[in-house]
Amino acid sequence: MEVILAKTAGFCFGVRRAVDTVYEQVEQAQGPIYTYGPIVHNETVVRELEDKGVRVLNSEAELAALTEGTVIIRAHGVGRQIYELLEQKGIRLVDATCPFVKKIHRIAAREEGNGRTILIIGNAKHPEVEGIRGWCSRPSYVIESAEEAEKFTAPLTEKLCIVSQTTFNYNKFEDLVEIISKKGYDILVLNTICSATEERQTEAGQIAAEVDAMIVIGGSHSSNTQKLFEICKKECENTYYIQSLDDLDLKTSKSIRCVGITAGASTPNKIIEEVQKHMSELSFEQMLEDSLKTIRNGEVVEGTVIDVKEDEAILNIGYKSDGILTKSEYSNTPVDLTTCIHVGDTMEVKVLKVNDGEGQVLLTYKRLAAEKGSKRLKEAFENGEVLTAPVTQVLEGGLSVVVDESRVFIPASLVSDTYEKNLGKYEGQEISFVITEFNPRRGRIIGNRKQLILAQKAEMQKALFERIHVGDVVEGVVKNVTDFGAFVDLGGADGLLHISEMSWGRVENPKKVFKVGQKLTVLIKDIRDTKIALSLKFEDQNPWLNAAEKYAAGNIVEGRVARMTDFGAFVELEPGVDALLHVSQISREHVEKPSDVLSIGQEIEAKVVDFNGDEKKISLSMKALQNSQDSHANEDVADVDIDAVAAETEE
Repeated sequence: MEVILAKTAGFCFGVRRAVDTVYEQVEQAQGPIYTYGPIVHNETVVRELEDKGVRVLNSEAELAALTEGTVIIRAHGVGRQIYELLEQKGIRLVDATCPFVKKIHRIAAREEGNGRTILIIGNAKHPEVEGIRGWCSRPSYVIESAEEAEKFTAPLTEKLCIVSQTTFNYNKFEDLVEIISKKGYDILVLNTICSATEERQTEAGQIAAEVDAMIVIGGSHSSNTQKLFEICKKECENTYYIQSLDDLDLKTSKSIRCVGITAGASTPNKIIEEVQKHMSELSFEQMLEDSLKTIRNGEVVEGTVIDVKEDEAILNIGYKSDGILTKSEYSNTPVDLTTCIHVGDTMEVKVLKVNDGEGQVLLTYKRLAAEKGSKRLKEAFENGEVLTAPVTQVLEGGLSVVVDESRVFIPASLVSDTYEKNLGKYEGQEISFVITEFNPRRGRIIGNRKQLILAQKAEMQKALFERIHVGDVVEGVVKNVTDFGAFVDLGGADGLLHISEMSWGRVENPKKVFKVGQKLTVLIKDIRDTKIALSLKFEDQNPWLNAAEKYAAGNIVEGRVARMTDFGAFVELEPGVDALLHVSQISREHVEKPSDVLSIGQEIEAKVVDFNGDEKKISLSMKALQNSQDSHANEDVADVDIDAVAAETEE
């Protein structure tokens, strides 16, 4: 069989760069390593990296919960807010964004600055498009189909800049641009489709038009692979979409003489090579011979026991070769076969392998016994049933549970909604989960505990938002403390207690004030969508409520120098109440700078010379207390605008 492999198949520059970056960080980085989203849309690569300890963060909330480690930005790129969040938290960042995607980010920011609104042609749910939109400070548009382009409306006065998702179909891009162009807008069109993508799509279409069958290799969630499949399917009806060689089920006929192979940008070379080698070695005669065999792998047959030893039994299955049943394929429990099987017994067994390399047929009994359990799991998968089973084994990459003799694997990433460093605590425990992938042919029966946890949290979140309102006082537990605030678990959702809302006074370091696990009574200050702003500044504790009496003009007060500028010193009279001691009011002697005579933390006594409760301004004078006539003491009292001085200081 002739095999034509596309020259452009496999990893593109940006994907190869991103994957290589992750492997480099595995070798170099200290502490946990995370990728923000799967580094590529290929399950094989993601699983391999998970085995090496690389964890995938799937949401901004998971990112915000980090306190350490290295976060790698994938080739698809992210919005500006992700960079800002990582910088705020002090988390180490490694940027593996594809340079072609980075270019679009710069275009979006630049053209917005030129007064244009960004219109992206692509899939709005694709992470690359979400990342591009994250660099737009104003609302942007996304269209993917001709129907959406026809329905598109915006004010005719609005100037547009049209860009594209790098993996979008070039011909389709031109068609959509033409539709938009006819609407009379002032548009700037920038074709940002990656040249490698365009070349890959063109070559795939050309090969598909020439072959009897076409194989497209790539992850099921890969946008560029899906587009390759669409292009090839138009040219060749016998087009097959696979993730790996295990998925290949090529329908054979005498008409198949030539097969074409291409692959998406997220497909590793080793998978492409496996498929190519398999197809190159598979002659039509071999395929035809296999189709005529009387038994096949996975077939259930009846056999008669003709010989039994401690570790294996020989069965006559009516085939040209006898069948071999080893004790490891009889039961998961170590047994002596001579005590369980006898010569002359008839048994139903399943063909494990038609030819073991020595012409013998390998059989299994235990897998047939597990089919009842498999049927149970299939029903649970189709019905979304919640199952409960004990953890029988803790593996490096997850947990193994058994349901009616059938094993279910729960990957570490699906055990909980947060990263679980120690899975050993689950050994022997009964846990609840749902089946989210059922593919016994590939040995993939995947359980998901995370989904139940998230669903439970969603219900709790819904219930929480139904009962809370702005102004409510609620109980919560500190979940995480950062430099800018603390996240408080309210029993269904986290609220942010910003550093500015922690006290009526000044808080320099939240980590010195709050600890994880600490219980708090907090005020709900604001609710926006699913974001909750909290406060500890209760109005009945507002120090300004009785400030008019305590700090009336003429009163003598004591305070602590909190901070200084060239214009004066800010004196903390009590937490939340600051007053300005202007440089001209420090002493009857000339003072160049407050720091020449005062120091931070110094306790001072001064006279209140002005009080403005509406604007929360208090002016002090030490000069007025110095020995002199009162008439003279008040002559030089300055009328100082505290806000103006503070603004100058900040500048």
